[in-house]
Amino acid sequence: MTTTAHDITYRLEQKRRVQADFPGPKSVALTERRKAVVAAGVASTVPVYVADADGGIIHDVDGNSFIDLGSGIAVTSVGASDPAVVGAVKEAVEHFTHTCFMVTPYEGYVAVAEQLNRLTPGDHEKRTVLFNSGAEAVENAVKVARLATGRDAVVAFDHAYHGRTNLTMALTAKAMPYKTNFGPFAPEVYRMPMSYPYREENAEITGAEAAKRAITMIEKQLGGDQVAAIIIEPIQGEGGFIVPAEGFLPALAAWAKDNGVVFIADEVQSGFCRTGEWFAVNHEGVVPDIITMAKGIAGGMPLSAITGRADLLDAVHPGGLGGTYGGNPVACAAALASIGSMEQYGLNARAKHIEELALGKLRELAAELPVIGDVRGRGAMLAIELVQAGSKEPNPELTKAVAAACLKEGVIILTCGTYGNVIRLLPPLVISDELLLDGLQVLAAAIKANA
Repeated sequence: MTTTAHDITYRLEQKRRVQADFPGPKSVALTERRKAVVAAGVASTVPVYVADADGGIIHDVDGNSFIDLGSGIAVTSVGASDPAVVGAVKEAVEHFTHTCFMVTPYEGYVAVAEQLNRLTPGDHEKRTVLFNSGAEAVENAVKVARLATGRDAVVAFDHAYHGRTNLTMALTAKAMPYKTNFGPFAPEVYRMPMSYPYREENAEITGAEAAKRAITMIEKQLGGDQVAAIIIEPIQGEGGFIVPAEGFLPALAAWAKDNGVVFIADEVQSGFCRTGEWFAVNHEGVVPDIITMAKGIAGGMPLSAITGRADLLDAVHPGGLGGTYGGNPVACAAALASIGSMEQYGLNARAKHIEELALGKLRELAAELPVIGDVRGRGAMLAIELVQAGSKEPNPELTKAVAAACLKEGVIILTCGTYGNVIRLLPPLVISDELLLDGLQVLAAAIKANA
């Protein structure tokens, strides 16, 4: 076993190893079984099947070991088999797997709500509701906003991703693969321009000016008194890890407050230490009316939540919020353990260290290679935007080639972006420096070889 500088002990050896016959025969056989029973609409990025995972390493059924720079899309921040999470789940399962909080409640749900009320921004009185997925949290945040304000219109932004349900598809900006042929979508959703510093026509536009641009459109096209909610990812995820210009989020939040509009921060991907703060809005001191959470909340167990102003959430009539599995007791136990590990390991500081370690390497690479248009992100939520050399024209072909080349060398990376040209890095926050640097070296070599 090895131990990092921050005293995390790993169960599995933290080294990549890919055999010549990758993908191996067991993964190939499983792919054939899958074709006969799993719907074709469910796609997988990596053509291997997992047998074990720990720290920053994934082992497949054929004995290959991959560096994990995706964390199951920002889920396994504390690792895929954190001992505290595993222990809590085992203990919870031994007692009961389900009763439904709406029928026979239990302490775990209350304890998770207490923790989320403590950790989310703001010292106002709060209430929390637990659900299963990020999309479900977003749906319910919008439900609360509409009921509490008596208004219908919801404002979302260019490049947004909020989920795959009918309402969240309407909120999501990208058509393929998320929306194409799945309509009609929920009404009263309106899209406004995002602050995307790299792709702004006016490179000098400030965050406050970009916010004014969006606010003017809201006021002219909708009217502030018709808007129930503004929903925004403080750092956009699937849209390309877009970090809005400083001042954009505070200006939107201030306008929302002045106009009785509920400001919803979708922190499903950016929450729980991912950006070096408990939540990405903390970087600019923004206090949302409602915050949506999922992914990293429970160490890999399915759980989501909304936490918000008590007056908003308590405005909903009894029985108006809930769901059979929402706040499942096993998932609640995992969440409490995961939050404990985040605090024990100091994962906010760890995410900032990952940013310092990785951004320097990536910016050196960008200075060398004209196909790298932009390097951005916060904490362990980092991105490289690939373009045609000498322009800002997106280069999705190169992006795919780089991801494939990394995989052959035993490094799992994810891509994203409205234009399919962004490499996103989401390593587990417990990854060792050595493993992260090895993965970054493979990534650099793949970009150079395919540029």
